[in-house]
Amino acid sequence: MNPPCRRLRILMTTDAVGGVWVYASTLARALCQMGMEVSLVTLGPAPRGDQLQSIAGTPGLTVEITDLSLEWLDPEGRDFHRAADRLAAIENRVKPDIVHLNSYREAISTWRAPVLVVAHSCVRSWWLACRGEEPTESRWLAYMANVHAGLSAADRWIAPTHSFLDKITELYQPESAGLVIHNGVEEPASRTSKQPFILAAGRQWDEAKNLSILADISPCLAWPVRTNGPLGIGRDDRHAERSPELSHAALLGTMRCASVLASPAVYEPFGLTVLEAATAGCALVLSDIPTFRELWDGAALFVEPRDRDEWQAVLACLTHNDALRHDLQKRAALKARRYRLKATAAAYAGLYRELAGSARAAVPRPHQVPAEVQP
Repeated sequence: MNPPCRRLRILMTTDAVGGVWVYASTLARALCQMGMEVSLVTLGPAPRGDQLQSIAGTPGLTVEITDLSLEWLDPEGRDFHRAADRLAAIENRVKPDIVHLNSYREAISTWRAPVLVVAHSCVRSWWLACRGEEPTESRWLAYMANVHAGLSAADRWIAPTHSFLDKITELYQPESAGLVIHNGVEEPASRTSKQPFILAAGRQWDEAKNLSILADISPCLAWPVRTNGPLGIGRDDRHAERSPELSHAALLGTMRCASVLASPAVYEPFGLTVLEAATAGCALVLSDIPTFRELWDGAALFVEPRDRDEWQAVLACLTHNDALRHDLQKRAALKARRYRLKATAAAYAGLYRELAGSARAAVPRPHQVPAEVQP
């Protein structure tokens, strides 16, 4: 048995743009409930008030908001040196036992504590899945070199699925070992009665989500497709129920009412929204991609991502077939129990203890700066 976890200090970076914030903020809260201290440092656009409210008052959790650039919005690395200096100053003040980075490039900086990198996504794998080719612009070549350098500089790196671990390994051949820790969500809130609508959640501007296919077929469906924004720009989406972008709490409330969650994504390293919807008892209709098959095989219907006719037929079937829909709702909720936040936090806590006890924890790392971010 492992000894009781001492009060480890964790410095964790995050962004507030998409699912990484949900992952990082809920994990940080769970770690603090286990007796750790977490300093959550935001990069990129500042979190909204509702995002900060979700973790306000958590004992042991502090949030530091910076204006440091996200690596995928600064692929050339122009902000690298400023970020390295700012993060070094934060580490000197916080004195963490572990640095947990939810990005790649920052691992190249000088760190005294052991460094863990979590691979949530990457532009290269996104580009290949969405556009069927490699990015060739020089700025993305610089980005990719820095992803490789960051993975190789980390003491350990994590992927949320075996499929994505294999993809990152194939694309970047990192020098350090990878490990899978599934994302997790909290136990479901009390269920509400399901209503006749299909939920399609995701960043509307992200072509990886492929939501335009639902805009095309929504006029042909008996039930409305509800989103947290318009389904498409310039499309006839009169059958889609528009709403302002929802807070995470409001989106979870919508999931508890939704009968079906449709995700036609062509690229998804994990799909936290799908897990949340399954936990809320939605029937799942998912694109047939490796990560979704890995996580949801036997608990969802799978459709070729870009086949409009098949998406229309499957969703139309579910709106009329109560028995099938209810069976899929039960299967999804049951499968979702495999991916609980407590298990995710326990896995990270175990890895933190392992890294904190390693000899490298006491040895400062030399400053490594790839050529792409040299002044």
